Amino acid sequence: MTTQTEADLVTVITEDHRAVERVFTELENEPRAGNRKEVTDHVIAELVRHSVAEEQYMYPAARKYLDDGDSIADHEVEEHAEAEKLMKQLERKEPGDPEFEPLLRKLIGDIRHHIEDEEGDLLPQLRKACSPEELHRLGEQVLAAKKIAPTRPHPAAPNKPPANLVLGPGAAFVDKIRDTLSGRPS
Repeated sequence: MTTQTEADLVTVITEDHRAVERVFTELENEPRAGNRKEVTDHVIAELVRHSVAEEQYMYPAARKYLDDGDSIADHEVEEHAEAEKLMKQLERKEPGDPEFEPLLRKLIGDIRHHIEDEEGDLLPQLRKACSPEELHRLGEQVLAAKKIAPTRPHPAAPNKPPANLVLGPGAAFVDKIRDTLSGRPS
């Protein structure tokens, strides 16, 4: 877990990536596990929180600090939109459904590609372009945003500030009620 002194943006994002990868590995190594739907719902909730926080703080920082930040952020947001569509489809399926495993494999592959892009390009560029203080501030903002972010995919929701900053907490509130009523872990 990230501590206060380690809460710079790159560390926060990278730790999230490692946590998601651990869940992906569990899903790949235990395809017949009885809690497959629960684990899938958990990783979807974590991916949504992570994506929302990136869209609220990391991608605006890329736009502000990087010469080609707009094109990088637009590409990343586009990948998030595609992943959200997959997550929404997967959320509606059960492990016995013939579409469940292909959707899950596609999601895992797409997210791994996205992680590779961010860690190989975007994060190193932000590390160079931002001061340590700015990276720490952004890391703290991402951690705070994840605490109040939605837990379910909302493909039609805005993914750029200021609309995502305004509407995100409302969606999160509804998601948490739905999670509680359905017994879904959030």
